[in-house]
Amino acid sequence: MDVLQLDISGRPQAWISTKEAAVLYASDAVAWTLGEPCHVLRGGYQRLTGLQSLISLHPIIAVRGAIPTRAWRQAPALSNFKLFARDRYVCAYCGHRVHMELLTREHIQPVSRRGVDSWMNCITACRACNGRKGNRTPEEANMALLYLPYVPSLHEDMILRGRRILADQMEFLLASVPKSSRLYES
Repeated sequence: MDVLQLDISGRPQAWISTKEAAVLYASDAVAWTLGEPCHVLRGGYQRLTGLQSLISLHPIIAVRGAIPTRAWRQAPALSNFKLFARDRYVCAYCGHRVHMELLTREHIQPVSRRGVDSWMNCITACRACNGRKGNRTPEEANMALLYLPYVPSLHEDMILRGRRILADQMEFLLASVPKSSRLYES
């Protein structure tokens, strides 16, 4: 289980391990939490009282401290794993849902023709369609796109990272995801 770490204003920062979260709790760096405690860490026993130390971890924690505003202006890092998840494992040309191993990152404007490797120029394609399109644009290959690319929001990116997300975490993240997002498609 991972804990969703937020900045104090509620913007997602990272997925952290329970050990990393425990350090933040122990150093009094947690400003506030969301969700019911989902994990209890047990420590040693106090010599005077005989009581065992406990830390109850919540699925979502906000950490004190400022994050530079420029950190939120950048687009999420592009990876095949997140691209395929964004596009729901569906080929943008033929519309077939394909297993991840049979998908490719397709550049709408080919890189060899000054296309860039970015969220707005990349879509998911099956190997057959990618080979058929080749080094052409979709118009030149007479292959219409079934959906358009987009840059995932910060909240979508946290979902696309492929963690086992707890219900409280998913509810929090989806609350800030536009209803038009492909993440709502089945």
